[in-house]
Amino acid sequence: MAVRRLEAAALDALFGALRRRGYTLVGPTLHDGAIVYDELTGTAELPIGWTEVQDAGHYRLARRDDDARFGYTVGPYAWKRHLHPPALRLWRAERDAEGGFELLDEPHDPPKVAFIGVRPCDVAAIAIQDRVFTGGAHVDPDYQARRERAFIVAVNCTEPGGTCFCASMGTGPEARDGYDLALTEIIAPARNGQRAEPSYLLEVGSERGEQLLAELGGRPARGDEVADGERRLAEAAGRMGRALDTRGLADALRRSLDNSRWDEPAARCLACGNCTLACPTCFCNTVEDTTDLTGAFAERTRRWDSCFTQDLSYIHGGPVRVSLKSRYRQWATHKLGTWQEQFGTSGCVGCGRCITWCPAAIDLTEEVAAIAASAQARASRRQARVAPSPERGTEAGDAAATR
Repeated sequence: MAVRRLEAAALDALFGALRRRGYTLVGPTLHDGAIVYDELTGTAELPIGWTEVQDAGHYRLARRDDDARFGYTVGPYAWKRHLHPPALRLWRAERDAEGGFELLDEPHDPPKVAFIGVRPCDVAAIAIQDRVFTGGAHVDPDYQARRERAFIVAVNCTEPGGTCFCASMGTGPEARDGYDLALTEIIAPARNGQRAEPSYLLEVGSERGEQLLAELGGRPARGDEVADGERRLAEAAGRMGRALDTRGLADALRRSLDNSRWDEPAARCLACGNCTLACPTCFCNTVEDTTDLTGAFAERTRRWDSCFTQDLSYIHGGPVRVSLKSRYRQWATHKLGTWQEQFGTSGCVGCGRCITWCPAAIDLTEEVAAIAASAQARASRRQARVAPSPERGTEAGDAAATR
């Protein structure tokens, strides 16, 4: 469908159309010094005129010189908490009158939720979690129910953050699929000291999104307006705060399990798990069984866990990964390497949250690039040792020449 141009007031129309269809709106808003995703009642709650300054171990809010509604990148929370909750009760049991137990399944009847302002990297992250939870023979019914009732309004990135590297991962700054509606926010320069209201280029990605068009108004975008949006996205791809060369990366990591470079991040890592909690694709979890003192009630709860906790690798006799080095290595090599073998894609979308929210300022792109460079150097040295000399040739070749 052709791209449409909308004025800022169309966001109010969009919010109203979604509420009339029974959706709870969740989107970006200011809270506790950060831009987080929370329930919205109107567009006035969006972070109008605010942005973020991000670097390794650093996050601050800053005022913009315009009234952009989506002039930020990504905050500490990922959308996975609305699809794969941090804590989920799987079942409960109660003692009946005869002294036995009745097992009560948990209903999978979540509300309809509209995700407002999903960045392309997070759209890609949702697609990755779709593969994890619904792509195999064993489907997670709770995730599936939440995902089917989610309406995704993506917003393309025209201003990447200091820790973003989605362009390296092929997940941004433009969302290509996986959304119902996608917006590109266009900010015009101020005139006579007056800030201009933003406008939007709208693309439809689903039948559900198409059904809302009549209520949003707007008009078909002109060719120069579409070109302007494409130019802004191309410029954003060239202004990423970080970069990562993924060519041959999975193989390099596979050949570098004994690399001494792993000692460097391990020496700084606090095993706090912030990187995995903030990550939009990490899905490790644990199961807890609890009961009351009377024995009349019991329940089982699934909770988020992390590669950085010792008990995650516990098997009979003790944990497999005891050292911080082994746990960091497991996280990085799985995320950027063996995830490919499991799910056919990388587990990283380049959002940069793990870098921003690491209290030790460990930079995944820096560490992995050093590992890959070391692996390449080692491979080159090995090849040089076995390569034939240009003067002498191989021993077999020399022997053949004398016959």
